Amino acid sequence: MTAQPDHQADRPGFTPPMGTLAELRAALGVWGFPGDLQQFEEELNALDLDDLTRVREITQAYRHRVMLRCDPQAMAALMRSTADVAFELGQKMAEGNAR
Repeated sequence: MTAQPDHQADRPGFTPPMGTLAELRAALGVWGFPGDLQQFEEELNALDLDDLTRVREITQAYRHRVMLRCDPQAMAALMRSTADVAFELGQKMAEGNAR
């Protein structure tokens, strides 16, 4: 019997563990956008680690990027063309003006 691939990211609502910096780094390496892990490290290295507010803001931002990447609806929205979004916005504005 052969080992089956792990399709955890295909499950609805899947989010990789990101409770520690090590887990966040691992998640960025697998599910982050290209360059995210390197940029995360650069931003952390530039910080005064005593500035916990800024550390929290950066880690939350990168956690959200991973969560975005794991959400099929969010990725579909990101893949929409500018023309498609502009057309939909124009329709909604026209509907609003017609009321």
